[in-house]
Amino acid sequence: MTDVTHDEEELIVTRVFEAQRELVFRCMIEPEHLTRFWGPAGTSTPLESITVDARPGGAFETVMVSDSDGSRYPVRARFVEVVPPERLTWTESGTGMTITTTFHELGPSRTEVRIVQTNVPAAVRTPEARAGFLTSLDRLTAHLSRLTGASSQPPGPRLVPDGGPE
Repeated sequence: MTDVTHDEEELIVTRVFEAQRELVFRCMIEPEHLTRFWGPAGTSTPLESITVDARPGGAFETVMVSDSDGSRYPVRARFVEVVPPERLTWTESGTGMTITTTFHELGPSRTEVRIVQTNVPAAVRTPEARAGFLTSLDRLTAHLSRLTGASSQPPGPRLVPDGGPE
């Protein structure tokens, strides 16, 4: 199940993955994993375009490429906090948006991931951008299922508080 809460400047997404917390955490900081799911459906993120220096002050950089027309969408950020395998926080250089991801162990092979985005720019608050973000989490679900052998059926989105997908 995916829960999404949003207001004018904050977006919160919570999803449960059928995988160990350490593996889910590694997927968020290791380029070999990020290349498999980073970005919305219809984009790819080439391995050579990913830089991760997972330490406070370290770089988090990716370039998503549109599969249809080759448009490039760079993301540049600096880590603020790295607490393996519990928490990651980075701030994007261009937008000032801060993303905090927490990883909660629900059992030996279940992990709840809560992503809180603050200072969210208007372009990221659109229904299309939010839907694209959820497809990236669907891609992470599929990647984890390939790694663990778990079911790859992603849950349908459920937006809160208005209760329906936009």
